[in-house]
Amino acid sequence: MSRKRRSEFLVFGSPAIGEEEIAEVVATLRSGWLGTGPRVQRFEAAFRAYVDCAHAVALNSCTAGLHLALQILGIGPGDEVITTPLTFSATANVIVHVGATPVFADVDRRTMNVDPDAVARAVTPRTKAILPVHLAGRPCEMEPLLEVAHRHGLAVVEDAAHAIEARHRGRAIGTIGDLTAFSFYVTKNLVTGEGGMVTTNTAAWAEEIRMRALHGISRDAWKRYSAEGFQPYDTLFPGYKYNMTDLQAALGIHQLARLEANLAVRERHWRRYDEALRGHPLLTLPAPADPRDRHARHLYTVLLNTDRARMSRNEFIVRLKAENIGTGIHFTALHLHSYYAKTFGFTRGQFPVAEFIGDRTVSLPLSAKLTDEDVEDVIAAVFRVLEP
Repeated sequence: MSRKRRSEFLVFGSPAIGEEEIAEVVATLRSGWLGTGPRVQRFEAAFRAYVDCAHAVALNSCTAGLHLALQILGIGPGDEVITTPLTFSATANVIVHVGATPVFADVDRRTMNVDPDAVARAVTPRTKAILPVHLAGRPCEMEPLLEVAHRHGLAVVEDAAHAIEARHRGRAIGTIGDLTAFSFYVTKNLVTGEGGMVTTNTAAWAEEIRMRALHGISRDAWKRYSAEGFQPYDTLFPGYKYNMTDLQAALGIHQLARLEANLAVRERHWRRYDEALRGHPLLTLPAPADPRDRHARHLYTVLLNTDRARMSRNEFIVRLKAENIGTGIHFTALHLHSYYAKTFGFTRGQFPVAEFIGDRTVSLPLSAKLTDEDVEDVIAAVFRVLEP
């Protein structure tokens, strides 16, 4: 392709921040209320309406949400939680945090999500929960996972860090499992810098998460120091500092309002990648979304044919960086990471599909902030790097 190499580095996952967010943050600073307060309440209410769930609790991360979800379910030492090895480390880390054992089940080659048949085979008498991850924004096959959970009396906690806008068979992600955790990290579809949300239809769980997320005290600061008047508090549980602040929610309120518009931009970029890269002999593109579902279009991941390309995935990334194109890896199979390999004895060959994907996957830039010109720069760089 004749397009010139771009002059400025294209940062992978740079967020689209509008003037509305900036103005809301400034208004928050001027309000004098920076911690958990009225803007967090507004954000939670808007998120509940978007997902159409009964309860939504804003937190400082998706990791916090997953941790508290497992904890309030009573999962602890001696228990097992089944999840995918093709995920960010936080998914398995929270299982370790509650004292349980992560059990990996291999993924489906086409969808890259956890294989329900592999999950069924991984169930033991110690299994207490299934923790599916909607990788890249593609909903997991929830029906067979729910059937396994029902048959064995297991909880289902969904990691929806990539999947805010996703729908599965007409149902919003966030309303299907027992509890669902979302991420608002800086690279996500909805950005608060750091932040997360847990949704559930069980009121007692929502209240327990809210209490544990703020030191385990009976009243949060907004209730204690607002115009309602000071109220003493009681410590009900040795909790955590997992609450979201109004500064974060100030971003989230307006990010949520533009979520559908931003999805439309990413869908346009996705279609252009598909159109330009389809049929390339060295790349496998993301599988089409199930027409019954809605893909959240969080990551555009390609697989590099490392044998035919005569370069490793990492070399491909380095060459794209030399073209001023930033990329991501989602993910190196987690059972091969040092801690999990050493602690639980995992070895290469145990989860071959996750390993195959993890050795070859590259995420190309996909953000509502990208211009059409940016996308053309990425495409041109990929072709140049993969020229024979």
